[in-house]
Amino acid sequence: MKSMTRFSALTIALSVAGALFSGAASAGWQDQLNSAANSLGQQQSTGSANTPSLSTLTSLLNGNSQSLSSNSMTNAAGIMQYCTKNNLVDNKAGALKDQLLSKLGLNNTQTSQQTTDYQQGLAGLLNTGKGQKIDLNTLGNTDLGKQVKTKACDIVLKQAKKFIA
Repeated sequence: MKSMTRFSALTIALSVAGALFSGAASAGWQDQLNSAANSLGQQQSTGSANTPSLSTLTSLLNGNSQSLSSNSMTNAAGIMQYCTKNNLVDNKAGALKDQLLSKLGLNNTQTSQQTTDYQQGLAGLLNTGKGQKIDLNTLGNTDLGKQVKTKACDIVLKQAKKFIA
């Protein structure tokens, strides 16, 4: 019964989204929403409680940069390494991460290993500028989930560039 309620809510959400995004230019968005909804429905039916909802993913993607920015440069450095390792950004981000660690005085492996914020970033845990924690690993591999991950990586890279400059 619970999964039927979720399915009904998902169906209603998709209907509303379809109405909002009508028109030829929105066909791509509808496909992405359908893909995300299908994936979400499959994950919910298999009991994946850690996967963010479709509305959460959409909110993160369409939100301001504060919702996906890092609240510290040590966390940003870890996120940059995570993004590079997972092919979400250009490999040149590794050099930027090294410059950032150097500027923070964390270029010593032992020192960076002891920094919780950095270790969380390496694991894909983004401590946001809004005081939230977003686990990039749980965003899924739907088109929408990948877009949110890529946006987060791009925002953190821009933060690091500003800090280094």
